[in-house]
Amino acid sequence: MEIREEQDRFALYNDEKKEIGEMTWSVAGEKMIIIDHTFVDPEYRGQHLAEQLVAKGVEKARREEKKIIPLCPFAKKEFDMKPEYGDVLRK
Repeated sequence: MEIREEQDRFALYNDEKKEIGEMTWSVAGEKMIIIDHTFVDPEYRGQHLAEQLVAKGVEKARREEKKIIPLCPFAKKEFDMKPEYGDVLRK
């Protein structure tokens, strides 16, 4: 599996280079990212791949010193369950 940062998203590819998931975001001002969508192909679910996509968004926010608004229900659940993401959560 490979996760690549592309235009306004992280894309997830399987070993055959087929896209099997994504997490998209939009920029809100200079210091804000809104995670608006997370998806993993049903065939690949249950492997914690969506969690990895959200984690990439958290890494990006930390690297760029931005805050995240998790509008996507899955991302919101991840932020609710992982207090270690609190440093990038817009409160």
